[in-house]
Amino acid sequence: MDTTAPAPLHDAPTLAEPSTPAVAKALFIRLRAKPGKGEEVDALLRGSLDAVMDEPDTTTWYAVRFGEEDFAIFDTFPDNAGRLAHLAGKVGRTLIARTPDLFEGLPKIEHAQVLAYKLPGASGQVSE
Repeated sequence: MDTTAPAPLHDAPTLAEPSTPAVAKALFIRLRAKPGKGEEVDALLRGSLDAVMDEPDTTTWYAVRFGEEDFAIFDTFPDNAGRLAHLAGKVGRTLIARTPDLFEGLPKIEHAQVLAYKLPGASGQVSE
């Protein structure tokens, strides 16, 4: 009679290191167009998508319009380095360069910590 234990059907689960969510950090940027400049701002934001697509650490990016002259950008990043790279990138430089002729005042940039998220194929809460 064979007294050896049968081989397990699968390996025992191992605990993986927690991974950094792709959306741990965020930016919310409010933009107020000068009177009559709303369509130019609209075109500028729509045209910025190609530049953002070249940024590997910009997980999500939204350019939105609330009214004739009221706009915002919301984007997410896996970490602060990705967020800073985005701010120093082509879109950030273009917004600053175009501020005098397109915007009332400076863009209002707010840094945020993502608390929870839902993306296609991923969701969760983010710890600090």
